[in-house]
Amino acid sequence: MPKVAIVTAASKGIGAACARELHALGYDMALMARGKEVLSLGKSLNALALEGSVTEKADLNRLVEMTMDRYGQIDGVINNTGHPPKGDLLSLTHEDWHYGLDLVLMNVVHMAQLVTPIMLAQGNGAFVNISTFAAFEPSLQFPISSSLRAALGSYSKLFAERYAPGNIRMNNVLPGFMDSYEVTKEVMEKIPMGRAGKVSEVAKTAAFLLSDDAAYITGQNLRVDGGVTRSV
Repeated sequence: MPKVAIVTAASKGIGAACARELHALGYDMALMARGKEVLSLGKSLNALALEGSVTEKADLNRLVEMTMDRYGQIDGVINNTGHPPKGDLLSLTHEDWHYGLDLVLMNVVHMAQLVTPIMLAQGNGAFVNISTFAAFEPSLQFPISSSLRAALGSYSKLFAERYAPGNIRMNNVLPGFMDSYEVTKEVMEKIPMGRAGKVSEVAKTAAFLLSDDAAYITGQNLRVDGGVTRSV
């Protein structure tokens, strides 16, 4: 029986690359994104697809319910999101910060609340959260993302400790600068590998962390950043 995975923010970029990689590996999937493109991607991958936002718990509820109705199991979840607001540190509003909280942390909390009981009943499961290199080395370019994805790292450690006895794992993938958007020459010169990362490279890492080959890996933050971060 094929494994079943949920991928959010799956209409483009890293999310779409993850969906294509899992499809190539034989997964059945449920995809969600705010853009209509997710519907055509779902059709091309023979996957369940719906429009919705990870910031809306009702949409996450609907996604999980529809996945269970169609497939009867959920073996893996890739929690991908868009980018929270950027700007000067003190110019970002309360609304910006609260939106960022819902977008990059509470989405994972809500999904874990919905799917963990299903995985416990199955006896196994894995979550992979797409984060950012700036969770390790905060950048003033991305104040909200840097702060709240550092919090996501702590949450994932706590989740891993709590649910490892149930054979449920949670890990974070921390991409660097990617080929899904323009990377300036100035930034490129700071990347030891001298290039932007490919979304397919992040997707392969996420797929590995979902797989049984990663069965002893949980609570980790794995950087896929071409060496741009220097911290040990």
